[in-house]
Amino acid sequence: MGLKSAWLVVVFLFLGAAVAKNVNELNVWPMPKWVSRGHSRVYMSQDFQLVTDGSKYIDGSEILKDGFTRMLDVVKVAHVVDGDLSRVDKSLIIKGIHVLIFSPDDQLQYGVAESYKLLVPSPEMPDYVHLEAQTVYGALHGLQTFSQLCHFNFTTRLIEVHMVPWTIIDQPRFSYRGLLIDTSRHYQPVPMIKKVIDSMAYAKLNVLHWHIVDTQSFPLEIPSYPHLWDGAYSVSERYTFSDAAEIVSYAQRRGINVLAELDVPGHALSWGHGYPSLWPSKDCQQPLDVSNEFTFKVIDGILSDFSKIFKFKFVHLGGDEVDTSCWTKTPHITKWLKEHRMNGSQAYQYFVLRAQKIALSHGFEIVNWEETFNDFRNKLSRKTVVHNWLGGGVAEQVVASGLRCIVSNQDKWYLDHLDTPWEEFYKNEPLTNITNPEQQSLVLGGEVCMWGETVDGSDIEQTIWPRAAAAAERLWTPYDKLAKDPEKVAGRLAHFRCLLNQRGVAAAPLAGPGRGAPIEPGSCYVQ
Repeated sequence: MGLKSAWLVVVFLFLGAAVAKNVNELNVWPMPKWVSRGHSRVYMSQDFQLVTDGSKYIDGSEILKDGFTRMLDVVKVAHVVDGDLSRVDKSLIIKGIHVLIFSPDDQLQYGVAESYKLLVPSPEMPDYVHLEAQTVYGALHGLQTFSQLCHFNFTTRLIEVHMVPWTIIDQPRFSYRGLLIDTSRHYQPVPMIKKVIDSMAYAKLNVLHWHIVDTQSFPLEIPSYPHLWDGAYSVSERYTFSDAAEIVSYAQRRGINVLAELDVPGHALSWGHGYPSLWPSKDCQQPLDVSNEFTFKVIDGILSDFSKIFKFKFVHLGGDEVDTSCWTKTPHITKWLKEHRMNGSQAYQYFVLRAQKIALSHGFEIVNWEETFNDFRNKLSRKTVVHNWLGGGVAEQVVASGLRCIVSNQDKWYLDHLDTPWEEFYKNEPLTNITNPEQQSLVLGGEVCMWGETVDGSDIEQTIWPRAAAAAERLWTPYDKLAKDPEKVAGRLAHFRCLLNQRGVAAAPLAGPGRGAPIEPGSCYVQ
């Protein structure tokens, strides 16, 4: 073993030992806004109950009930909880959780209230936990936090909550906390997408950016244009329209919006397998043919279909990495360009703005990659959110122009960059050099991007986690509670990584590059 590897082992042995040996540590991820704790211990009843007396939310869709059931499952982590509670002082047994939700509405949309207050135990009902929230989605976050306070005791065979009484008052710093997955470069089976959604909820991420199609494949059924998915890799590597609706519903029930991306006009070669007239020519197959009205009819049909299942207010229209040389060397397109007095870059602008108008007509607001802003700034719809990815400095220009922004700078928040360690994910600050409060409010949040060139169902989880969790805390926790030195949270993040493993998520070790394997035998907490 090299000196660097040996040093890493020593560091993580020290950090991990502290975590593994002492359950009386504040091991909650992401760190809540405000926490108070005590020095006592209580035990969960084996028939732990959900009580909602006084709540204005009737839970007709059973979002809360299902969230409560999932919470119990992850707390037990598949252990048989068969300890003898008769030996425990009855005053130390928690019978259930009383959830009080103030809003009857469970519509999930950008900016929905996600705050909650958690008391363990309740001062008014000492044999219950008290959880209150404005919406059911804040309550789901509270359940996630409570699950991290619970521990299975291998000696007593009971679920215990240490350091009571707990008071946790919490809310997110940013309303957009995203993770991109890419199902064009490699197909991701529906069960794996659902596993990713479950793990996002554990870290309080709330937007799944679904980069559905790209140059390589078009796996999604589009009822209006049923031959588009002829561009799938195979007949089995596809998503039906109902599959997509199920993914959206599954995510929504966990407080996660799905941002669908239709990247145009570039990154669209796969469209032409079903409709060859979308290609400029057989020999030059992208970007989509700007001169063909059929191109825009197809985009309109896709977005019309999207509006039936993707209920998030935003749709992502891509617009990045557009090479217009196919347009300028294809005879029928060059003729069209001349007739319309455009060059290639002007045609690119025309295409993006026309696609934006189509999206607006279907009730969407638009997200575009930053090239659209870099190339034609104030021509963009004022309902545009600019998605920064190329590097630093763009977000401050975007918000100075009055547009909104999402931060995903590739040097810090691209998960496919395996050489970017978790510490860099943690330190990346979306508001860098943005000091004006009005401009700060235009930064919706940030997103980590799991591009799919080298990930499929076999390795996506360990490439996402635990580095995405480092960004999740940056996006959730108040700025003044974030560690200035990431090493100060290494033990707590290691604990969360092990918690993910216990819940069936294949999160990789903290030590080493992204997607790394353990370097030698040892406890999860020291990896």
